[in-house]
Amino acid sequence: MTAFSILDLCPIVEGGTASDALASTRKMARQAEDSGFTRFWLAEHHGMQGIASAATALVIAEAGNATSTIRIGSGGIMLPNHSPLVIAEQFGTLEALFPGRVDLGLGRAPGTDMNTARALRRNLEAGANSFPNDIVELQHYLADAQEGMLIAVPGAGSHVPLWILGSSIYSAHLAAALGLPYAFASHFAPDMLLEALDIYRSKFAPSAQQKAPYVIAATMGVMADTDAEAEYLFTSVQQTFVNMRRNARGKMPRPLDTMDGFWSEMEKTAVEHTLRYAVVGGPETAKRKMQDFIEATKADEIIISMPIHSIDARLKSVEYFGKLRGDL
Repeated sequence: MTAFSILDLCPIVEGGTASDALASTRKMARQAEDSGFTRFWLAEHHGMQGIASAATALVIAEAGNATSTIRIGSGGIMLPNHSPLVIAEQFGTLEALFPGRVDLGLGRAPGTDMNTARALRRNLEAGANSFPNDIVELQHYLADAQEGMLIAVPGAGSHVPLWILGSSIYSAHLAAALGLPYAFASHFAPDMLLEALDIYRSKFAPSAQQKAPYVIAATMGVMADTDAEAEYLFTSVQQTFVNMRRNARGKMPRPLDTMDGFWSEMEKTAVEHTLRYAVVGGPETAKRKMQDFIEATKADEIIISMPIHSIDARLKSVEYFGKLRGDL
């Protein structure tokens, strides 16, 4: 049975606050655990009015406090924004708080606009180019402490498992070379998905952490009682992607009865291409779409992002996907 997980962005919705978003993330984590999901990940983004997970480790701790068994972690931490030592300390602390439950997914994108990225990193080129070396440095900090080396406390000896996140063949080559599990961001970057997975699997070199390749494929997901209701709820993320193209980012918008009149034909084509792997529908339609996605990717695990304005509808979607997994 293919494992299912949740990728949560801690969305701040129109009419809501960051406090509301954090409360909703706690509810989402509990529902994911109750519905049999494997892990609950949060993503690092900065300077975005619609996302409250900038202090990612803090929000992961909130998800951990709300649950007792589900794995928690990052999908991902944008490592070039940070010192590897600081991340080792943060995730070593999380591992001390929630033993055996913490994942550290790593990406090299800024997770924001370039001006904010400069404020975070100071030196953009050094951050991006040093990504592979930063991963190796981070591995040292999380491994058993050695005499004469810097020590992350907490962190040393925690052996928090690392994941490589990506949306290109670069990340596939890197994950394979380092022998780490690989998560592909096909929920918003579908074009290189199958090529990247082929490269990763064919070039994978076993490591101390991972003996065989392991793939997570990401998708947007909205399930509801009917196809029409799910499609209605999905207009929130469709609007979000149109607004990103217009450089008009804000809080997650309320759903619309129809996207006609909101987007141009060119915008519609672009957004539908970007979201082409989305699993949206009632139980039967979503089952067919999910089966097709699993068959195409042969993924070991599917991670689902549920960009739904209403927290009640979001929780119901999590429950539906949990049931869907048992039906596949």
